[in-house]
Amino acid sequence: MRATITSVAHWVPSKILSNADLETMVDTTDEWIRTRTGICERRILEDGATSDMAAGAAVRALEQRGMRAEEIDVIIVATVTPDMMFPPTACVLQQKIGARNAWGFDLSAACSGFLYALVTGVQFVENGAYKRVLVVGADKMSAITDYTNRNTCILFGDAGAAVILEPSPDDAFGVLDHVLHADGAGSPYLHQKAGGSLHPATHESVDNGWHFIYQDGKAVFKVAVQGMADVSAEIMERNGLTAADVDWLVPHQANMRIIDACGKRMGLDPSKVMVNIDRYGNTTAATIPMCLSEYHKAGKLRYGQRVMLSAFGAGYTWGSILLRWSVPNVG
Repeated sequence: MRATITSVAHWVPSKILSNADLETMVDTTDEWIRTRTGICERRILEDGATSDMAAGAAVRALEQRGMRAEEIDVIIVATVTPDMMFPPTACVLQQKIGARNAWGFDLSAACSGFLYALVTGVQFVENGAYKRVLVVGADKMSAITDYTNRNTCILFGDAGAAVILEPSPDDAFGVLDHVLHADGAGSPYLHQKAGGSLHPATHESVDNGWHFIYQDGKAVFKVAVQGMADVSAEIMERNGLTAADVDWLVPHQANMRIIDACGKRMGLDPSKVMVNIDRYGNTTAATIPMCLSEYHKAGKLRYGQRVMLSAFGAGYTWGSILLRWSVPNVG
């Protein structure tokens, strides 16, 4: 039995933070941001928390599937910005959407979070334990972004996206293969220093900015390019695929140069690479499912197409998933 995605949806806040807005906040320019990252604007959630964006996406995914929240068996929320350290945001989400028959948990794997969560959800369906798993990628990155740091504040935005996993009636469709990796040696280069048990919140931790994202951009860029490209090539080789066999690459939307490098390594024409980083920036766990949602809604992602997902994040964590799309076409 294979697990397949039967519905996908996303939700973004209405407030837009443009590059022009950032020019008034830090020493940067629209041209500098666009040429180095590909980002023109990002969304910011002014009121609310990660669970609100997750709920917005989940409700839409359920509506599109024609499914009641009570029919969901398991909820997995991939996030690095939970509403609180506990209870899990999955429990908050369960209450908000009325999924009273579901149990759930949060999964933290940074920008690879959605891939890790999707693979986890697939196991529940494929082993026959559960029939309907809601997998959400959502992050309120503005909550942990220092808007006086021009190196990081230009990168991140807020969003939520969700998919529903169910048993596939045809083994030719659904999640076909995955490759996941981790390397804890990368933690010094991309992390949030305080807020956990190692450095609980204190006046010192707040004053030192330890609750904000820390990133060594050059170090992360180098390994991210190699990691995403290598793992994408690895899964293609494992499945005997060429560039002609891949309809879409859905890369994590961290930096346009990383996206371009990954596509080139796979030998893909840029027209086969999903991109929305220009309008949303890096929304961490939400980037990949949000691409799927937008391209499906636009009628570009179509039934039967072969899709590859690829991500790299803090940890370091990285991976790729191969699937065949089975959500009915729009229009």
